[in-house]
Amino acid sequence: MARTRSSSSKWRFCNPSYYLKRPKRLAFLLVTFVCVSLLVWDRQTLLREHEDELAKLNSEVVRLRSLIEEVNDKPQNTIAEVHVEAKKEVDDPIDAERREKVKEAMIHAWSSYEKYAWGQDELQPQTKGGINSFGGLGATLIDSLDTLYIMGLDEQFQKAKEWVAKSLDFNKNYDASVFETTIRVVGGLLSAYDLSGDKVFLDKARDIADRLLPAWDTPSGIPYNFINLVNGRPHNPSWTGGFSILADAGTEQLEFISLSQRTGDPKYQQKVENVISQLSKSFPDDGLLPIYIDPTEGKASHATITFGAMGDSFYEYLLKVWIQGNKTSAVKHYREMWEKSMEGLSSLVRKSTPSSFTYICEKSGDSLTDKMDELACFAPGMIALGSSGYDSEDSKKFLTLAEELAWTCYNFYQTTPTKLAGENYFFHSGEDMSVGTSWNIMRPETVESMFYLWRLTGNKTYKEWGWNIFQAFEKNSRVESGYVGLKDVNTGVKDNMMQSFFLAETLKYLYLLFSPTSVIPLDEWVFNTEAHPLRIVPRNEEGGYPERSDEKRKPYIRLRSRKEGRSD
Repeated sequence: MARTRSSSSKWRFCNPSYYLKRPKRLAFLLVTFVCVSLLVWDRQTLLREHEDELAKLNSEVVRLRSLIEEVNDKPQNTIAEVHVEAKKEVDDPIDAERREKVKEAMIHAWSSYEKYAWGQDELQPQTKGGINSFGGLGATLIDSLDTLYIMGLDEQFQKAKEWVAKSLDFNKNYDASVFETTIRVVGGLLSAYDLSGDKVFLDKARDIADRLLPAWDTPSGIPYNFINLVNGRPHNPSWTGGFSILADAGTEQLEFISLSQRTGDPKYQQKVENVISQLSKSFPDDGLLPIYIDPTEGKASHATITFGAMGDSFYEYLLKVWIQGNKTSAVKHYREMWEKSMEGLSSLVRKSTPSSFTYICEKSGDSLTDKMDELACFAPGMIALGSSGYDSEDSKKFLTLAEELAWTCYNFYQTTPTKLAGENYFFHSGEDMSVGTSWNIMRPETVESMFYLWRLTGNKTYKEWGWNIFQAFEKNSRVESGYVGLKDVNTGVKDNMMQSFFLAETLKYLYLLFSPTSVIPLDEWVFNTEAHPLRIVPRNEEGGYPERSDEKRKPYIRLRSRKEGRSD
């Protein structure tokens, strides 16, 4: 071992030549004793140095163990950056920079809502006021809870939680959409509970779900689409001719099954699973159902078949309930119905000329319409998510279809002057696509598919597409007091509404697109149609659960649709 210059001088006494000129034996013996003593002292010093180093290492081990225990046990105050620090080696610096830009956009949107529309359903940024478009249930606030949590915006999350605990009141004389209230409010509260472990969210979710339950009290069990939150009287809107809407009736399964899992009360799950049982009795061979369902007989009517508005999320939930149920035999029929529907979807697929954009037609009777909603751009992500459940040949076929559809959806954005998509598109021979309804209300479906395809393929192209879409939102939709949609994607004229799903879905999917895959991993979480992640709970083959889920939960460690929007 090398020694320092300052310590080497003492060893000159141990050099034999030093004593050749000093014959006195006593002096030699004394110096020999000194040398031996120095050897012993030096060895002890080295041992002490090693002991010091070992002590430092042991101290560091204890500190790290303490930090891990603190992260596991601490409630929602744990900041998002903890997860980033743990994953530095895989966190691309460009991704990190883009993620921070999306986070800043969320802060801008949220602080504007907080300043001008706190506790109301949605913000009107241009006039700097709020509007209760969902009966005054705090839709934007509840929709944003999990986004705030995942992004590590702890101060904002805590303030929102306090409002939920003290001010959220469902006792309102208001005819609520069962679908919208389920995906935004029930889903948002359950996700906040799963992420934070705070029981106030579960209690509130149960309160609103109990108020919605009478909607399922029909002869067939197919729910009515609206219900008064005070008197519990359900009904369907007159413009449907008394029919229930397919997407509205078939998009409560994830939330209500989750609620039964977490409370131990089976009534919620029984209501929503009965809907699928009824529909399965007359489920067609192609798996395609029209958008109107008779709540008395439980049968489909003769109406439009679409993967866009009023049809979309029914098909999404067939797949996701299978995932939520751990892909066990208890939920096998969901997967079987979904695979039939994917064969039906394939029969609606066409390619445009001259550019061969792949798109999904709508069907009415035996005729097809070459029209595709931006809402249908959830389909690439859904198909990619379900492709792994097929054998290798079909898996490749459906993943290719997902990628082709995603390219079309991306071009919905790229082909307009503002680089933002219109509400729907028509396809004409020799002309490819043209905008139909030209507004944009900051929908999430295309970036949702970018997120899934990135997670499932690792292809960074989807990140670039998502970033381009985000930049278009920043350029065209950002205003002084939040974000607004466009009345026309060709002219860029702005509207006066910040839809709650922009915070719940669009910004969340963009943030996750630039986050490591360990943030809300797809084998542990399933997203509802409003992008609220719900924990996948172990489920046995008989359909039961090994343990009740209303126990105290550890918070999730974070990285640090509708859907029926309006154009006003």
